Amino acid sequence: MRYKSLGGKEIVDITSGTKLGILGQTDMEIDQTTGEIISFVIPEYKWFGMKSESEGYRITWDEIIRVGEDMILIQPKKKL
Repeated sequence: MRYKSLGGKEIVDITSGTKLGILGQTDMEIDQTTGEIISFVIPEYKWFGMKSESEGYRITWDEIIRVGEDMILIQPKKKL
């Protein structure tokens, strides 16, 4: 799967039903040797869309349950 096909999808935590963000407003950790995605880092936002100082949410590739047409469903291993 290419990043281009993932961009713009909403990320939703299925355990809490929480919308975490939109892919494209995230950072990625990529394995330097294989080029595989290790995790997505979704920043937390404060007032007026400014990023907060905290890191936000880190979602590893194995926490992704399903990639749909409009959204990505995740089930975090630890509480967000």
